[in-house]
Amino acid sequence: MALLLGVDTGGTYTDAVLIRGEEEVIASAKSLTTRHDLSEGVGKAVQAVLDAASVAPSEIALASLSTTLATNALVEGQGARVALVFIGFDEKDVARQGLDEALRGDPVIRISGGHNHSGSEAAPFDSGALKQALEGLDGTVTGFAIASQFATRNPAHEIAARELIRARTGLPVTCSHELSAKLGGPKRAMTAVLNARLIGMIDHLIGATQDYLQGIGVTAPMMVVRGDGALISAEMARERPIETILSGPAASIVGARWLTGESDALVSDIGGTTTDVAMLRDGCPMIDPHGARVGGLRTMVEAVAMRTTGLGGDSEVHLQREGLAGGLHLGPRRVLPLSLAAIQYPDVVPAALERQCMKDRIGEHDGRFVVPVRLTGQSAAGLDPREARLLEKIGDQAWEMGSLLANRLDGSALDRLVARGMAMVAAVTPSDAAHVTGILDSWDATAAGQGLELFSRQRNGAGQRIAADGAELARRIIAQLTQQTCDTLLETAFAEEGTDFGLPPEQLARHVLTRRGTQNHRGLVALKVGLSLPVIGLGASAPSYYGAVGDRLSTPVILPEHAGVANAIGAVVGQVSMRSSGLITSIGENRYRVHFTDGPQDFNDLPRALSALETRLGDAAMDAARKAGAEGICLHHEQEVRNAVIDGRDVFVEAELTAIASGRPRIAA
Repeated sequence: MALLLGVDTGGTYTDAVLIRGEEEVIASAKSLTTRHDLSEGVGKAVQAVLDAASVAPSEIALASLSTTLATNALVEGQGARVALVFIGFDEKDVARQGLDEALRGDPVIRISGGHNHSGSEAAPFDSGALKQALEGLDGTVTGFAIASQFATRNPAHEIAARELIRARTGLPVTCSHELSAKLGGPKRAMTAVLNARLIGMIDHLIGATQDYLQGIGVTAPMMVVRGDGALISAEMARERPIETILSGPAASIVGARWLTGESDALVSDIGGTTTDVAMLRDGCPMIDPHGARVGGLRTMVEAVAMRTTGLGGDSEVHLQREGLAGGLHLGPRRVLPLSLAAIQYPDVVPAALERQCMKDRIGEHDGRFVVPVRLTGQSAAGLDPREARLLEKIGDQAWEMGSLLANRLDGSALDRLVARGMAMVAAVTPSDAAHVTGILDSWDATAAGQGLELFSRQRNGAGQRIAADGAELARRIIAQLTQQTCDTLLETAFAEEGTDFGLPPEQLARHVLTRRGTQNHRGLVALKVGLSLPVIGLGASAPSYYGAVGDRLSTPVILPEHAGVANAIGAVVGQVSMRSSGLITSIGENRYRVHFTDGPQDFNDLPRALSALETRLGDAAMDAARKAGAEGICLHHEQEVRNAVIDGRDVFVEAELTAIASGRPRIAA
């Protein structure tokens, strides 16, 4: 029976699993994710499962990778600096659909051009303006995103801009029409920007994994999990990394179904950076028809309907100073737990924590450190002088934050370096609290206790310590993790309920009546709020935290064997599925325009137009499935024709066709 290798690279851990014949897990292992060189973490996890199963690398018939790195980057606002070429749009369009938020100050090149809704040219493409703008960007960006008005109806101007940019700069270019066939220029532009921003990160991960596997003698093809749970070839994922957002979470849904056999459940996967919640209905993950939503941004990427929130074992703990009592909040940024930082930087962190604990007064930055993140091929394009000096000062060592930052301007520069993924903060996290309470014992519990003691000395609005000691603070942090996990589960449940409660799901989940209901309030009014579906808890720390979640929501929590490596399992038991969509619009009486990817074509007969588009889409989907590494491919079509009643007769408006080609990935002989 074939041996399948699944690998999942998360923000904290890299998991590996060996499955025999898609039926039995024969070995699993974890290793810390090594951001400076991802192949180290991958290598340790893979070698551990090969050794445990006494399997030679040459026996592997298929390798597949899932990752949360793209998801984490979007949640934390990280990624490389890119430029958006915005063709045919005005200044107001930059502020629509979250595009300005996604850009985060990255340059926008607005030039004339674009097409109208029928695919006809609205204005000539201004290549001269683009050439002039490119001259001012030399060395300041790592790639480009292109979005042209109505490019899904006619991509000619996006293609022209792409060829010009590639010839002039040699940098990666993402065209919006390649990522989605739907209308909505600003949203397509945002999706293209995020894709361009992620290219370097995902390329580094896939390249490092491929190089390692080939180096040890694994000759099997390598696949990558897409955001809808389907598999694609590594080469395709490198070109379109945006499709790997929610890759890890999607793999976890597939893994949850495989591990438990449950057909209807909420699946909650807690990692180091995020908690991902999705729903299984009739054994299948639900797909979000509006596109993946991550970190508050709604993309056009087809993916599992999932709510991803910046809540994990390594989430930063914040003191909320509003009101007299104050409170705690976790995330969304991931930091390095102090208990782990003390192990990785033993010459700096333990001694500094001990010295800080001996002081009478806590300093602004006590219990916080800055550690380097040196990635292979990392680009410093776009850094201002202050950021560049600070990055050079950090070098390859850990720093006490108070010793590194000379003023608040340095603090702002550090925030930007962290957002670019070029430095990382070490601070108090739920993982540290778990070490203090005895839930975990993986790293340095002494450093965790010292960090929590320092944090507990902070003052609330009434001038009182926020906790009597580190132990009390640890319990409060775990309770806050439970509360925020329940909020995320309830938010998902309210969103899928199908009932109008008069408030958005995120407000309903956190409403005072909901909170009291989960606490089983009994006064003159009796309140009870819970879930009617079981929760499948995934992630290495799920067994530590999710018992309290089930109690709070009055529902069973299923913690399957191998829950800690569900992502890696889901990475290798899925199938390849490629979709190709196209549109036919009416341009007059008995005149039909088919919007092919290489430009529109007109027909005088609707059946001929439908047949031509169906054939073209079927060929494209089949070709994409073969390139994605599928065999035994099955093809089916979906068709939606929209008519309007005018003067008592049906009049054709438009038709949308989709071809779907699916099959299992090829395995090595």
